[in-house]
Amino acid sequence: MTDLPAPVQAFIDTTNAGDSEAFVAVFTDDAHLDDWGRVFRGHDGARSWNASDNIGKRSHFEVDEVARDGDEWVVTVTVTGDGFNGTSPIRFTVDGDRISHMVIAP
Repeated sequence: MTDLPAPVQAFIDTTNAGDSEAFVAVFTDDAHLDDWGRVFRGHDGARSWNASDNIGKRSHFEVDEVARDGDEWVVTVTVTGDGFNGTSPIRFTVDGDRISHMVIAP
């Protein structure tokens, strides 16, 4: 398995630790999060998505597969918690030490 870039590893780790402030800090100021067409922008958007769909639902991620696709990282995770449960790919674009773009879709 390919190693995760540090910001993506932080996304996983902060979610699993339930650390909302550190989770939001993983994203760039102008981040774009797309969860099946629901779009969230910037730190406020990351905070909102986190509350409604991630740490707010006590999500826990187990990484199943990591692949690089050009400038993107595709991370397949198994999610458990009080919201979505199952396996899903998440596409990440990293800008330095933060995530600038995240897409959850088939």
